[in-house]
Amino acid sequence: MLQSEKERAEFSIGELSSEFDVTPRAIRFYEDHGLLAPKREGTRRVYSARDRTRLKLTLRGKRLGLALSEIRELIDMYEPGRDERPQLKRFLSVLEAHKASLQQQRADIEAQLSEILVFEQKLKRQLKRGQD
Repeated sequence: MLQSEKERAEFSIGELSSEFDVTPRAIRFYEDHGLLAPKREGTRRVYSARDRTRLKLTLRGKRLGLALSEIRELIDMYEPGRDERPQLKRFLSVLEAHKASLQQQRADIEAQLSEILVFEQKLKRQLKRGQD
């Protein structure tokens, strides 16, 4: 009987790369930043089920726009069997701060677009007057 991907104990960088549609270079980058810690067999990296889960969570955090330091902090807080409320509270805090930052960026972009529209209309009127 074949083991499912989740039940397997070890993964190669190529397997994780294919599964999560990321480059091996990206996986090594996450390793360099302390998010993954594969064991070595010679020059070959061997990733554990824990590394696989951490990669999955890292990619989820990146999709949410979190910084690697925030992702690492949140992942490092997790301890199986312990109260997860501190981790969840911290995650909520990080998400709220990130959302506020994105909302401010959106407001700034809207303000810039409005200003551009005003200048476009002014320039079009000046060009039209020049043609008359």
